Amino acid sequence: MQAEIRIERFADQGRCVGHIDGRVVFVRFALPGELLRVTVDEPHDREDRFWTAEVDEVIEASPERVPYAWPLAGPLSSGGGVGGADLCHVSLGGQLAWKSQIVKEQISRLGRQDVDVPISRPDDDESRDGLHWRTRIEMIADEQGLPSMRRRGTHQRVRVHDMPLASKALLDIAQEQGVWNTSFVPGTHIRLSVPEPRAGVEAEDNFGLLTNDELQAGKQQLVEGVRVDGRLFTYQVDASGFWQVHLDAPQTLAQEVIDLVRSQVGDDSHPCIWDLYSGSGLFTLPLATVVGGGAKVLSVEGAKVAVRNARRNLREMNINHVDVRCGDVSATLNHLPSNLSAPDVVVLDPPRAGARSRVCHQIADAGAEAVVYVACDPTSLARDIGTFCKLGYTLRHIRAFDIYPMTHHVETVAMLTR
Repeated sequence: MQAEIRIERFADQGRCVGHIDGRVVFVRFALPGELLRVTVDEPHDREDRFWTAEVDEVIEASPERVPYAWPLAGPLSSGGGVGGADLCHVSLGGQLAWKSQIVKEQISRLGRQDVDVPISRPDDDESRDGLHWRTRIEMIADEQGLPSMRRRGTHQRVRVHDMPLASKALLDIAQEQGVWNTSFVPGTHIRLSVPEPRAGVEAEDNFGLLTNDELQAGKQQLVEGVRVDGRLFTYQVDASGFWQVHLDAPQTLAQEVIDLVRSQVGDDSHPCIWDLYSGSGLFTLPLATVVGGGAKVLSVEGAKVAVRNARRNLREMNINHVDVRCGDVSATLNHLPSNLSAPDVVVLDPPRAGARSRVCHQIADAGAEAVVYVACDPTSLARDIGTFCKLGYTLRHIRAFDIYPMTHHVETVAMLTR
């Protein structure tokens, strides 16, 4: 079913909201104020509370609308539909405004906190036009065995010859390895991970090309470099494991976290710090060395491979005063030695679902004076902020980072204090 619709406001998941005959409609590739012709997703006669739709024609355009930065990820009506860049129709400034507003609305609705949310992007993203930032990409081999991506709402696989969001270093490796023209077994999952080259990081063949999680070229263990306070920290991370995907995100987020923690501990030379959901130690290493000089640090992570890497990374930098534990965060916090049971500051970077009420209560019960929360999902962050505020904390700082240009995703760092 096709219809005309006037778009009213931003919504979640990269969509905007309008109404058709009184029914709420979430529209992809839209912008507030626009008059659009859209196609409502099938079945269009369902009795759901809301419908979803996609742009067919822009009748009246927003000033923030730009040509699709990656047409293959644009609307189906324009030959797109592969996903991965749902804001590719929005100016870079418009993307910042969109994400800031979404975070603000979620913090207000779920966290019951009325705050403005400043947002920034890494310095070089503007010069790259919001492209060439991904250090990891994933694809699937089509029926001919060639790299492809699935078209939304279908089983169709669309061959890709390039990846505009991929970093220059990754594209160079893809070219060298002949990724775009290699014939894989149809249905094969293809993953390419290429750390951003940084001064001071020496690593030969520092990339990993994997098919169905098996290494085909490069190395399984990659070396990432991150500068915090001008000091270079090096990390071994698994080619198939989690690491911040934007080439500048690890440095941007680590510096923000360290600055916030330092502002809280002040002159305390031996603070107790928890680093929860700590991964391969992105925050753990600088927390143990830059803050306080002699900080007692507890690191908790559930992924065994990441924990092994974190321990290795700490040894490589001769950091021996971190207690690294592998396991469920909530369960681990129930069994801590007395010297780590009363944190001054808690840093947490949970998965998309957030920390949830139980962990928030455990942090509060431990007496933490401050919580630095790194979140990839505004909804989960807002819900957990609401929990912390009910437990006696106040939201003191919040800032969003656009480390996912051309997508609706946004990273947010918040600090709460008693």
